[in-house]
Amino acid sequence: MVRSAATPLAAGGLDDLPEPTWGSMLARGLPQFMGEAVAPVLVFFGVWKAAGLGPAIAASTVVYLALALLLLRRGRDIALIVIGAVFVVIQAIVGLASHSATVYLAQPVVLSGLWSIAYFVSVAIRRPLIGVFANAWYPFPPWFRASAPYKREFGLQSIVWGVYCFARAALRLFVLLHSGVGGFVLISLVTGFPFFFALVAWGIWHARRVFSRLEVAANDVAVPVN
Repeated sequence: MVRSAATPLAAGGLDDLPEPTWGSMLARGLPQFMGEAVAPVLVFFGVWKAAGLGPAIAASTVVYLALALLLLRRGRDIALIVIGAVFVVIQAIVGLASHSATVYLAQPVVLSGLWSIAYFVSVAIRRPLIGVFANAWYPFPPWFRASAPYKREFGLQSIVWGVYCFARAALRLFVLLHSGVGGFVLISLVTGFPFFFALVAWGIWHARRVFSRLEVAANDVAVPVN
């Protein structure tokens, strides 16, 4: 039996990939999220309360850069890590120059809004960003990342993440300007991990469901060798 020429999985098979269990994907992606989105904020707030703005910015930056180095050693996407590290360094410089915790914390909020725009643009140009980030959770091979089903699925997920990032950025900026750093940290945590976990869980479930159907469909259209 061979697959028809129109089948998008002709370059390989989904059954060639490692089993995408919940445990393996969370073990691969969750530490990166906790280190990038949670640990630096908590470290900043704790050190800021204990020692002031300068030490808090320095400690938060060191935590993030240490995580970036760890991820590089584990072979993660170097381009995304470098972009994140450069932004963190710029954020620290601006925060120290302004001597303002509000200015320091407002920068990632603005970045979140820009990411929202980037998600929408990536869908428009058929290069969905969630398809890039998905490799932090599961090692998709290059041939499958280039397929139409992959781009279609993660295009949908990119739109969902774009809406989430925009709404969260607007809410965090409002709280930061009206409630201060304490309120900002609280709303960052409330709208961060719970929503992130829910979206990741939905994304994993939906992608597994869609991609497993692709394998079934490919087998259904297979034709016998003459």
